[in-house]
Amino acid sequence: MRKIITSVVLFLTPLFVVAEETLPEIDVYKSPTCGCCTKWVRHLEDSGFSVVAHNVENLNDYKLKANLPYSLGSCHTAFIDGYAIEGHVPASDIKRLLVEKPSIRGLAVPGMPIGSPGMEFGDRKDPYQTIGYTKDGLTRVFASH
Repeated sequence: MRKIITSVVLFLTPLFVVAEETLPEIDVYKSPTCGCCTKWVRHLEDSGFSVVAHNVENLNDYKLKANLPYSLGSCHTAFIDGYAIEGHVPASDIKRLLVEKPSIRGLAVPGMPIGSPGMEFGDRKDPYQTIGYTKDGLTRVFASH
């Protein structure tokens, strides 16, 4: 049994490595003074993403480009592989988005929920959802955390 498990792990490991190496670059637009945005960027980098962080004074143009419904807003906006990412979306949700490629405009974690990536506060972790949304403003829960 141990040989089988070892064989499976050795077989699958390169698949995960290739997946990490082929992640597209993500452009993040954030305020230069926002500490939680910087922590979220670090979370993405630690998860294998190549991040280009842009410090901007006004995020409104990027939120418009993202077709972001006002109710889904947060403190930073990102773009990856044709999708918009708003707020403290976990890297695992972005990876799932890139694999599944749903017909949506993007993902959002509205507000700044405690315990989401970049919003860590001790052991506290409030429940939150990652929302998928379309250009027309339709929404659905993509993941619950």
